[in-house]
Amino acid sequence: MAKKKTDEVQETPEAAVEETVVEETAAEVEAAADETTPAEIKAEEAAPAKEVSDEGEAKPFNKGKRMEKIGVVSSDKMTNTVVVRVDRVVKHPVYRKYVRKRKKFMAHDETGARIGDKVRIVETRPLSARKRWRVVEIIQKAEL
Repeated sequence: MAKKKTDEVQETPEAAVEETVVEETAAEVEAAADETTPAEIKAEEAAPAKEVSDEGEAKPFNKGKRMEKIGVVSSDKMTNTVVVRVDRVVKHPVYRKYVRKRKKFMAHDETGARIGDKVRIVETRPLSARKRWRVVEIIQKAEL
């Protein structure tokens, strides 16, 4: 006589109970080995991440690097503000020819940059309606 498929796959309830007991004891062993309270875990998550330098002292971790661009000052007629023209070369997606693109950024300037100077600007918080960049250094002075 042929066996029924249900007879082959029958599982006893005792086997299921044993599996759950083994899973619970494994979880208890891990919890006992960890010995950190939920309050300590929350304190670790709330504390800012620290980066250890070569000297061994901990310093706050930098969340992101600010974008830097290099360009030429095209206008310095405003007080503490210069307009920096940044040139870049990109390949045209269809024609595969290199195209020169320009963009002007208004940057806060306390270094005294003049028209024609090559400067490095860095991204910063909004300083006015259109100023979101700061002049970090003058790389090359303009020839007069």
